[in-house]
Amino acid sequence: MKPDSQAPETPATKFLNKHGIAHSNHLYTYEEHGGTKVSSRELNVDEHAVVKTLVMEDENRKPLIVLMHGDCKVSTKELARQAGVKRIAPCTPDDALRHTGYMVGGCSPFGTKKQLPIYLEKSILDLPLIYINGGRRGYLVGVHPHDILRVLAPKIVEVGQAS
Repeated sequence: MKPDSQAPETPATKFLNKHGIAHSNHLYTYEEHGGTKVSSRELNVDEHAVVKTLVMEDENRKPLIVLMHGDCKVSTKELARQAGVKRIAPCTPDDALRHTGYMVGGCSPFGTKKQLPIYLEKSILDLPLIYINGGRRGYLVGVHPHDILRVLAPKIVEVGQAS
């Protein structure tokens, strides 16, 4: 899909274009600490189809990315068990920026500064289309979840909990 003339060019969109991943561009007014409730409301889509990119780290401070439904939270205890580590916790906003090159609220799993292990909630694959951060606050891209499987090769996990 051709990028919209208004859509920003980010490391994420460059990655998507380089890998031939069709995507739609969705700009909205970003609200600090609004999260997926705001983006789903602004785009008039189900919050379950908005996928958040969470940057976390294990007990050795090794970073990883978790892709989770907007209306769910991550069981870090279960994620640690499935990842084979002792503990996983969210990292600081400064560490997230250092690891990914993206500010919190604008983190995308595409085009990260460092290649990080990615964990994908299994039920995301059941959706026909997901909306995920395009690398800037107030900007989501619509992609087919199976394209994420193809280009990011994430580990599939079941760690979501209703929030």
